[in-house]
Amino acid sequence: MEYIDYYKVLGLNKEATTDDIKKAYRKLARKYHPDLNPNDKEAKKKFQQINEANEVLSDPANRKKYDRYGADWKNADQFEQARQQRSASGSRQEGGSYEYSGDDGDDFSDFFASMFGGNERRSQTKFRGNDLKAELRLNLPDVYKTHQQVLTVNGKNIRITVPAGVENGQTIKIKGYGGAGVNGGPAGDLYITFVITNNTAFTRTGNDLQLTVPLDLYTAVLGGEITVDTLGGKVKLQVKPETQNGTRIRLKGKGFPAYKQENEFGDLYVTYTVKLPVNLTEKQKELFAELAKTSS
Repeated sequence: MEYIDYYKVLGLNKEATTDDIKKAYRKLARKYHPDLNPNDKEAKKKFQQINEANEVLSDPANRKKYDRYGADWKNADQFEQARQQRSASGSRQEGGSYEYSGDDGDDFSDFFASMFGGNERRSQTKFRGNDLKAELRLNLPDVYKTHQQVLTVNGKNIRITVPAGVENGQTIKIKGYGGAGVNGGPAGDLYITFVITNNTAFTRTGNDLQLTVPLDLYTAVLGGEITVDTLGGKVKLQVKPETQNGTRIRLKGKGFPAYKQENEFGDLYVTYTVKLPVNLTEKQKELFAELAKTSS
């Protein structure tokens, strides 16, 4: 996972006080809040980083760990425990006192040497790798069907299966695809959050879809056949005579696929909007006038 300098995110340095952190957070949170920056992806990303930085640095215990271990601060307790165990195993009790038994010729792990100093033996403690988070941006039609997608995380290409029916903002876990473990420990997990843009004329509510369809006056009055688009293809509909403006019909099973439920779909609700004719000829106006007399 890419290292993020939380101090830099808040525009501070390591000497910042608790009040400095609080003031910087409030100022930046107001500036980059999503309500003030609608549809601004960079502002949203910045806002998330600001919140993450504040959560870590505003907590004295977490800040201490972060200052010492940087990107690995979440494993600080494990590192400290390993250091203490290594220190204890490197000593032996003689008459109530302890004597360090390590020698300078040991082959030390660069990783632990950088944290604990070069005078300790290689630690055999295994640590689980960090979990990683990633976003996958797709359009609504992309998640109508299950498909394969290649996602680049930490410079590595990972092929994943995107299940049909996944929701905007939904997060799935891919076990073992996070950060590498330490000393042979297991890898962390990868959490992928889906950001789905609706670039269609449909409105999605769960597994149901809504669609507004324009209907000419003549078809609304006399009835007829029209063709309507669905995400699964075009369908023909029979319009009943004297269909009123705002009439809503239900197309069962023509909505969105249910997540991980094979052959299960929501419904499509079509609302008719009757369009009045414009640019009428004199003859058409006469006919409407005659129709009006007949109706009265």
